[in-house]
Amino acid sequence: MVVEKKEMFLTVPPFECAWREDLKFREAGRGCVAFEAYACNDVTLVFRQNVGSQGYHYKRDSSPHYTVILGSHRNRRLRIEVNGKTVVDAAGIGLCCSSSFQSYWISIYDGLISIGNGNYPLQGVVFQWRDPNPNCGVQYIGLSSWDKHVKYRNVNVLSLTPHVPQLKHVSFGLCQVEDVEGEEMMVMDYEKWGLKNFLESWELSDMLFIVGSEERPVPAHKAILAASGNFSFRSSSSFVVKLPTVSYGILHALLQFIYTGWTQIPQHQLGPLRALSLQFEVMSLVKQCEENMERLKQDDKLSDPSKIVELTYPCIQLHSSTLASLPISIERLRQFKLTGQYSDVNIYIESYGLVARAHKVVLSLWSVPFAKMFTNGMSESMTSELTLKDVPAEAFMAMLDFLYDGELNDKIIDSGALLLQLLLLADQFGVTFLHQECCKMLLDCLSEG
Repeated sequence: MVVEKKEMFLTVPPFECAWREDLKFREAGRGCVAFEAYACNDVTLVFRQNVGSQGYHYKRDSSPHYTVILGSHRNRRLRIEVNGKTVVDAAGIGLCCSSSFQSYWISIYDGLISIGNGNYPLQGVVFQWRDPNPNCGVQYIGLSSWDKHVKYRNVNVLSLTPHVPQLKHVSFGLCQVEDVEGEEMMVMDYEKWGLKNFLESWELSDMLFIVGSEERPVPAHKAILAASGNFSFRSSSSFVVKLPTVSYGILHALLQFIYTGWTQIPQHQLGPLRALSLQFEVMSLVKQCEENMERLKQDDKLSDPSKIVELTYPCIQLHSSTLASLPISIERLRQFKLTGQYSDVNIYIESYGLVARAHKVVLSLWSVPFAKMFTNGMSESMTSELTLKDVPAEAFMAMLDFLYDGELNDKIIDSGALLLQLLLLADQFGVTFLHQECCKMLLDCLSEG
């Protein structure tokens, strides 16, 4: 997948359609457009074989085209039209937001039309439909509106390649992934706990690296990277980092070191890995590369360009990927939670209000229930707000603190009632390590009396 970022801000009046020569798929019939829209209903996109005229409107178009209307009928329905004829009119799918810009993506792959929330294909899928007679010539993208002005910005064209798997079996409605074509897709394995589960996973990713001359996409998570080095995200909406001179193997080694605390690489790639690590200021990996390069320099007998070198973060524990054992700054993560930087979920407690602007990936690496909640198509995976009921606010905030730094503060330790509430929450949300810590402390408080 290749991302071409087009800075654009425009307002489309009703019954009009905006076209640009550069808003087109690289490969006819295969591509994706990601964008942000500000509208109360009827966000409309047209996919056509040729650029439409200035006075174009899809209702009068007699040439082959697809039309996707998000939030028709006052944001109560989703519609897809083929050559002007309605083929999908699904109720209950209100996607639009009139209070702020919202991110969407629409992909077409040999007649398979997929629609979702967010910036990336296969993330936040809300609907799919396959054309039995696919139009494999559509290439140009028009931004339109039906009955009210719609504002568009940050329109990006993404080119789908075999690196992004396509679904073989599609349900009519919410997506169910049963099998994939092309390369094997990295999916969540809930039996494997920890951050390693999210290495190069599309789940909860909010950024992409585009690497090498082949422009291979590699998903990642801003909060994790920003806590491990200096990745210089220009803004909260910036989600593409292009590395045209870096090979995938080098980037993979860097990400593997960050997400798991361990990686391996051929001796001759130590220099390029050191350079990339230095570029992003992942200093623990820079040090590991330099120590190995110096050792090889001092002993020629050890030198073998094809020999594999293992690089391990000094604090890593066997079979562990807790944040404290990884090259990630816990202090930075704490700051991200306090400031809300890179957050993607606002957590509310009923009758209390907002308790945190948090990061789904941090919550999910500790808690299987959170991971499933945010990734399996439930309503929580399609929104940036989460409201909890019948949850003690003070204990929940203490649990959040533990999820970010792995420690229990003295106030909780000294309060038996709060510790018991925390134990129950840890059990409810499947935070195994916290549950164990609470059990140990409660046992210490017990006596024969």
